[in-house]
Amino acid sequence: MGKSSAIRIMFSILLVMLVTSCSIKEEKITYGQDGCHYCSMTIVDRIHGAEIVTNKGKVFKFDAIECMVNYSKDIDENEISLYLCNHYETPEEFIDATKATFLISKNLPSPMGAYLTAFGNQTSADKIKSKKEGELFTWEGLLNHLKR
Repeated sequence: MGKSSAIRIMFSILLVMLVTSCSIKEEKITYGQDGCHYCSMTIVDRIHGAEIVTNKGKVFKFDAIECMVNYSKDIDENEISLYLCNHYETPEEFIDATKATFLISKNLPSPMGAYLTAFGNQTSADKIKSKKEGELFTWEGLLNHLKR
């Protein structure tokens, strides 16, 4: 093998490593094993888990949406690529938290006591709110509410 072939192969390997090492995507939560990055509790609730994925592909897992929100105050918002959360309709599945509808209802407990649950759309949230009562929020409204 010639010197130029070896250099091309090395360059190709480095390029593949670079592309795959910084992928920005969710990482499945291993319920009962993974710990919350904010409060260190083991993540067991399959409806209320959440994740932050940075622009560099680093994943931070949380046992509750409020832990994710609280942790996000400690890092530069410009470094966050994704805010993800589980949702009521399909436990364990992630949705984009910035597009979710949130219900705070004393009749629907969450792991850290904020009674905060995410829904994939307004219609689903309205249906559960009619049964469980509470208050609905958008992502921005939730951030403002939790600042108080």
